[in-house]
Amino acid sequence: MSLSQSVEDYLKAIYVLQSEGEAASTTNIAKALDVSSASVTNMVKRLAKMKLLEHESYKGAKLTPAGVKIALEVLRHHRLLELYLKDVMGYSWDEVHEEAENLEHHISEQFEDRIAELLNHPTHDPHGDPIPTKDGVMPEMAQLSILEADQGVPYIIGRVKDQDPQLLRYLEKIGVIPGVKIEVIEKTPFHGPVKIRIEEEEEQVLGFAVASEVYLVEK
Repeated sequence: MSLSQSVEDYLKAIYVLQSEGEAASTTNIAKALDVSSASVTNMVKRLAKMKLLEHESYKGAKLTPAGVKIALEVLRHHRLLELYLKDVMGYSWDEVHEEAENLEHHISEQFEDRIAELLNHPTHDPHGDPIPTKDGVMPEMAQLSILEADQGVPYIIGRVKDQDPQLLRYLEKIGVIPGVKIEVIEKTPFHGPVKIRIEEEEEQVLGFAVASEVYLVEK
């Protein structure tokens, strides 16, 4: 079926919320898309009529298999484009999200296939988010935040959740990027900062809010 860009954006946003373990409530969807609650309510009703999601009062939205399929396809476009923009076109990782947002609805399946082949069928984008396969299979996603990590245990940075360009530039400056080895040295209680060691050498201190956006995998 031919879908509008807005419909695809909603399905993608709902899928991402659910994959992060968050409720796809009206408030959360509105925040994710920077739209009004009234707009979300109207679109959710429309998507339910299209059988792309189910909605229950006070429980939020849940994508149907058809809705999931579309959301995964849009995410595949977006994350492949992010990696293409960075690795082939020379964009920095703080620039690729907005560009991919503009392009994701307009590339053909043939173009998607060419990008995937050119990039040797990657599994994760520049921020560490998994890229769905052509068949709709989602690779493993790092889900252990620095705040939850054990002290003194070696980890690899798997992904950075927040797409804020200013945060991404800061993290890149201090070396906190996917693929880097880190170790949590000290956690301060009551939402205090976290001290980490990067690549077994340099030490950095991350604020609670920043540390909550960085996810790890075991080394």
